[in-house]
Amino acid sequence: MSIYEDKLRFSYEVNQQVLNLISEIDEFKGKWSVLENESLSYLNELKNIATIQSIGSSTRIEGATLSDEEIKLLISDLKINKLESRDEQEVIGYYDALELIFENYSEIELTESYIKQLHGVLLKYSAKDDRQRGIYKTLTNKVVATYPDGTQRVVFSTTEPYLVPNEMGSVIEWSKKRLKDRKIHPLIVIGLLIYEFLSIHPFHDGNGRLSRLLTTLMLIKQDYNFVKYVSFEHLIEERKKSYYAALMECQQRRGGDSEIITEWILFFLNSLRSLAAKLEVKIQNISMEKKPYLNNRQKEIVMFVEKNEPCKLSDIHSNFDDLSINTLKKDLKYLVQESILMKSGQLKGTTYHMK
Repeated sequence: MSIYEDKLRFSYEVNQQVLNLISEIDEFKGKWSVLENESLSYLNELKNIATIQSIGSSTRIEGATLSDEEIKLLISDLKINKLESRDEQEVIGYYDALELIFENYSEIELTESYIKQLHGVLLKYSAKDDRQRGIYKTLTNKVVATYPDGTQRVVFSTTEPYLVPNEMGSVIEWSKKRLKDRKIHPLIVIGLLIYEFLSIHPFHDGNGRLSRLLTTLMLIKQDYNFVKYVSFEHLIEERKKSYYAALMECQQRRGGDSEIITEWILFFLNSLRSLAAKLEVKIQNISMEKKPYLNNRQKEIVMFVEKNEPCKLSDIHSNFDDLSINTLKKDLKYLVQESILMKSGQLKGTTYHMK
């Protein structure tokens, strides 16, 4: 058993919670893959909203102050904007890194080299960070939590600089191995990888933001694509105290036999389950808003097709002989356009069935 699996020695009760959470998340993952393949028109809108929320929340967690509305305006006018403030530089760096992940996730492998490249993109607009982009830290750093009232608290001391390359290489190799052999569920592997990354804190600055980008990257690479449409970072911002508490509870035991990361894994999985639930509610609300209007005649046609599918035009007409064939054709065309019915075949062989 590796040092990482030692940290996953959960009690029976915790194991049951973990299994239940994973089951719920994976059930939604299956539902979402069907919805996403339908290329619904409102998915781009959801993605755009989630992207703005992710950028805003992840940078505000680290002390930035720009609102989501200010970020939206900044991104829309990017070509004519000069990034003068530190906040603006961090926001656009995060935006570029997130877009890079969305567009190229299948080509971005879990390696130290790619992680360093992402770090370089994240900090590329900040002149202050010229000498540290994509380079592991050379000085000791600490994790400091910044709370809404402005107070700060040291969460824990991180890995010493001379140990960073070895620790990063080790957890990356373990994660790649377990994602390949599937001996441990991918969500547990990703959760542990992010915990280790935050504990090592391999860079001088940008570790918190990069950890959330890595979370998104790894989840999408494991087909949890729904995270593109609802903001994980926004949820972390809402649960900031719980986020730091879960990390602190585990990291205060770092390096000892009792470093079992129960609190962090449960926080991570509960957050993903909440994301799935939020997105499901959003989809239901949008579906209700965009539900097409059906008159009584069209509702009766849908009910008939549902009970007798697949149906030919002649089958439907025989049940609605008081309707002209032209009226029926117009109704069927409308129902297909509104994605209520589907049409298969051609000419006399055309059949109708439920979407």
